[in-house]
Amino acid sequence: MLPEPRHTINSAASVEATLRSLFLFTLTMAAKPKVGINGFGRIGRMVLRAAVANNKVDVVAVNDPFIDLDYMVYMFKYDSTHGQFKGNVKTEGGKLFIDSHAITVFAEMDGGNINWRSAGAEYIVESTGVYTTLDKASAHLKGGAKKVIISAPSADAPMFVCGVNEDSYEPSMNVVSNASCTTNCLAPLAKVINDHFGIAEGLMTTVHSYTATQKVVDGPSKKAWRDGRTAAQNIIPASTGAAKAVGKVIPALNGKLTGMAFRVPTPNVSVVDLTCRLEKPASYDQIKAVVKAASESDKLRDILHYTEDQVVSSDFNTCTASSIFDAKAGIALNSNFVKLVAWYDNEYGYSCRVVDLICHMFKKDH
Repeated sequence: MLPEPRHTINSAASVEATLRSLFLFTLTMAAKPKVGINGFGRIGRMVLRAAVANNKVDVVAVNDPFIDLDYMVYMFKYDSTHGQFKGNVKTEGGKLFIDSHAITVFAEMDGGNINWRSAGAEYIVESTGVYTTLDKASAHLKGGAKKVIISAPSADAPMFVCGVNEDSYEPSMNVVSNASCTTNCLAPLAKVINDHFGIAEGLMTTVHSYTATQKVVDGPSKKAWRDGRTAAQNIIPASTGAAKAVGKVIPALNGKLTGMAFRVPTPNVSVVDLTCRLEKPASYDQIKAVVKAASESDKLRDILHYTEDQVVSSDFNTCTASSIFDAKAGIALNSNFVKLVAWYDNEYGYSCRVVDLICHMFKKDH
């Protein structure tokens, strides 16, 4: 007599649970983060372009009280720096259409009044430059947002740089910062150097293209007086917290780096000069080899690039990388004191990392 089958019910339940898990996993893998953008300025528009280009997120809403819908179409389609958008842009039924994709448009002055829920937006890119603290950025949660990504440094929000510390993100964090474009360039390079040779101390200078906060002609400035001088005619020394911020994303470097900026008359693409004293002696060739290997790794392949070509700034316009190490531009005084140079598209490259951070958060959240 054959033995009776045992655990039939339990086995069936186990199979059902496994199938359910596989189904949910498949749904998660197929799903995209639903994104809203608050502020349709340089970074807001570049984030939308990056989102369309890589097709990893679904931008479902944009809020900007200062730009009407028809003007949004024009501003997104035509760009003096990055060129004309290759797809179709139009307005129809009160919505912005990118190719065949509809985007709900709001015109709220107060971030707390934006009905993100009605558009299905869960991950909000805060790119106005106004809501840069936990308290202010949390206003978006009132309208149904689940997460807020500040596209600027923040005094108190957790700060992440892709390729450096994004793995420390926790789903309990509702508001985060993507740091600055300069920190996104400096931190991956600094991490590679520190991991292999140790950085005892360093000074960073960024030669930075002018931005929208600068003046077309001389005018008053609420910050340093020389910040009000015309951007197109001057090299303007300026302050930056980008180097110190590296200490927030790489705790081992906290207090070891500081820096400053020179604003220069170019419309886009900037360059970081990291001059540092190494803890372990290394030849410049050894440093190049380490950075090259890192640029080819799975973790940094899309973030840190390497070149030995005789490049100039315009060669990196609309480059998707955070940091491009220029092997020909760096120099070494001796085996412990070196100057390292890395380029970055301070608009589009940075915006690509905003999208990448959202994707990483979405994956961990689900």
